[in-house]
Amino acid sequence: MANPAPVTLVVGDEELLADRAVGSIVAAARADDPEAEVHDLLGAKVEPGELTRLSSPSLFGGRSVVVVRSAQDLSKDVIAEMVKYTAHPADDTVLVLAHPGGVKGKALVDGVKKAGAEVVTVAKPTKPGERLDFIKAEVRREGRTISPAAAQALLDAVGSDLRELAAACSQLAFDTPGKNIDEAAVARYHRGRAEVSGFTIADLAIEGRLGEALEQLRWALATGVAPVLIVSALAGGLRSLAKIGGAPRNLRGGQLASHVGMPPWKIDRVKRQLSGWGPEGISAAMQAVASADEQVKGGGTDPAYALEKTVQVIVASRTGR
Repeated sequence: MANPAPVTLVVGDEELLADRAVGSIVAAARADDPEAEVHDLLGAKVEPGELTRLSSPSLFGGRSVVVVRSAQDLSKDVIAEMVKYTAHPADDTVLVLAHPGGVKGKALVDGVKKAGAEVVTVAKPTKPGERLDFIKAEVRREGRTISPAAAQALLDAVGSDLRELAAACSQLAFDTPGKNIDEAAVARYHRGRAEVSGFTIADLAIEGRLGEALEQLRWALATGVAPVLIVSALAGGLRSLAKIGGAPRNLRGGQLASHVGMPPWKIDRVKRQLSGWGPEGISAAMQAVASADEQVKGGGTDPAYALEKTVQVIVASRTGR
């Protein structure tokens, strides 16, 4: 998105697509001004007058980007302020409002639309054909193509969760040779329908719930979830811990979100998971995942054993046992 509008309303309840839409606007603003300061806010925590303060010209010049997520939770006074601002936006500020749609906060949606905000609607795929289009688009993002039969096989194996589908497309593009991903490539990683996600296993392990994590891991492998996807999810969860755990303690709210590159809702979840973790534990867990990654990609003979051992190390690293 080149030259983002002064005010953009992103409407849609699919988190992945909404986050990407917001991210593209922020990236466009930063492309125009690499020094642009980004303020990432959560609707329920925005105070009256905060937008005025953040959009006021800086003594040092430069553009600012104000992102308000969960805008349906804005108070009435702040909604009125947002609508008034949209009619006469500041020259050096890009305002992005993310709203899931629905009745709550409808006054904001109607108000900023009428005041001239640009509207980006992110529609959640609801039909099989739309999900297949999503898979094809994800593969194109990776510079690859996928056959219609392979796209259908991937949808059958992974299910309709877009985050899972995006992760699967990325992993297939990384691990399979050639320009085109065919049905045989999908079959190598996905045999049977996936009922458990790698993200579920990662969350359970990071939270120290060993029995549940192992149970879900075994079920996931039995129903065809590729070991590489589980390793990817484990690595992602630990990287999030490291980012939040290593961030400067004086950062809060939007500053922290900008620093670590995560939306506020994810930061809140990771902060809860950080309880019981320290730098040494995170390092040990990440080393175990790196070893598992090598083993499931051909360096070992038993991926299931490697994953079970990794989950056990993650839990032990968290509790200190």
